[in-house]
Amino acid sequence: MDNSLRLDRFVSESLQITRKESKALLSRGKITVNDVIEKNGSRHVAAADIIQADGIVLSRSEHVYLMLNKPAGIVSASRASDSAAAAGYAETTVTDLVREAFPRRELFPAGRLDKTSTGFILLTDDGILAHALLAPGRHVPKTYEVVIDTPLTEAMITGFAAGPVLADGTRLDGAEVRALSADGLTVEVILHQGVYHQIKRMFGLFDAGVNALHRTAIGPVRLDPSLKPGDWRPLTGEELASLR
Repeated sequence: MDNSLRLDRFVSESLQITRKESKALLSRGKITVNDVIEKNGSRHVAAADIIQADGIVLSRSEHVYLMLNKPAGIVSASRASDSAAAAGYAETTVTDLVREAFPRRELFPAGRLDKTSTGFILLTDDGILAHALLAPGRHVPKTYEVVIDTPLTEAMITGFAAGPVLADGTRLDGAEVRALSADGLTVEVILHQGVYHQIKRMFGLFDAGVNALHRTAIGPVRLDPSLKPGDWRPLTGEELASLR
């Protein structure tokens, strides 16, 4: 902030909620200014003040950038599918996990993970950054920890590096794979493109199945190990700058 601003307005603009809702957060003691609970919404805050809501640092940034550790069983989408609604069953999405904190932000995942897969999902409302991260020509690497049902072989390593051809004729860019465990069943895979079920299909070419898949990094930004499944936090300024 260049100038001071009423605290209730700052909270409202940061969380994209109404002024009434921001005042309710203040009255419940959910807002702190410089680590001290503040209930007076008319107080003015300055650029140097650190304002938090339930421990999350707020800012008046135009966009939101969140690191989420996606649990298994959660859909990588901004809303439940029409098929789920038609079938009459509940479907939890990644945006549902942060909706209470950002009720008026139109967040979406910048990239997807299968419903059974876990790990780093970037949630944002910045379409320009999302496009840059997902554009095929940018080749932003994504890193995964994968558990396979047969030990890693030299044929897999060289085949991945060469850029295998899938059963449907799709030629893939080269990818990196290395063993993380002594038995060769837990491996790290680094992709430079995004093709539907790419890792599973690549290992399938070598008659290997994937038992678990966990994304650990997007570009140079690694998933915060302190985040439990379902937990999230805003990206730091340094992390955001590295993605850009």
